[in-house]
Amino acid sequence: MKKSNEFIEQNGADFLTKETPNYPMATRFRGYLPVIVDIETGGFNSATDAILELGAVIPGMTETGELIVDQTFFQRIVPFEGSNLEDSALKFTGIDPHHPLRIAQPERDVFTNFFDIVRGALKANDCNRAILTGHNAHFDQSFINAAAERHKFKRSPFHPFSNFDTATLSGLAFGQTVLARACEAAGIDFSSEEAHSARYDANKTAELFFCIVNRWKNLGGWPLSGD
Repeated sequence: MKKSNEFIEQNGADFLTKETPNYPMATRFRGYLPVIVDIETGGFNSATDAILELGAVIPGMTETGELIVDQTFFQRIVPFEGSNLEDSALKFTGIDPHHPLRIAQPERDVFTNFFDIVRGALKANDCNRAILTGHNAHFDQSFINAAAERHKFKRSPFHPFSNFDTATLSGLAFGQTVLARACEAAGIDFSSEEAHSARYDANKTAELFFCIVNRWKNLGGWPLSGD
């Protein structure tokens, strides 16, 4: 899929590519490519509140059918014109959207770049559509859908309403639904000091998702009997 390990910066965004064999991801999730996403925002209302950070992980698949990191994406975002910023949300995330050293890009540019990267991954994996994967995924999905509508993108690479929610999956697998506690139960290191950054939370959510999917495979749950 990728020829070599490399770190790429494109249009102010950075993503890491890792050498990954071209195995049939499309056969694992019925033609969907799970893209792990975390969005940090200026509030809870996707129609009015600013998107401040976008982090994502695109998986690859090993020869033995286990999920691994293929690409990571992170970008700070300039609040769209007229957007709302709640003091409580900024205090929670620790993000200062007006910091003079904050390197951020316009929202439209970020999502144009990100959607292009996702479409490239869909083509490389012979998948039909991306499916947003996140912790309490409906939250991130609502903001992605709102951004796509706000900028009048003709078509998002993501399914408009289906998602994979690691809060639900970790509740099933580990009896925990909070990201930090689910990671702890899964044996994944988690730093409360680094949390609430889209880069960090997307990476940890990806680790959790991979852990659950790969463990299910190793327990004999996939491929299905007879495949």
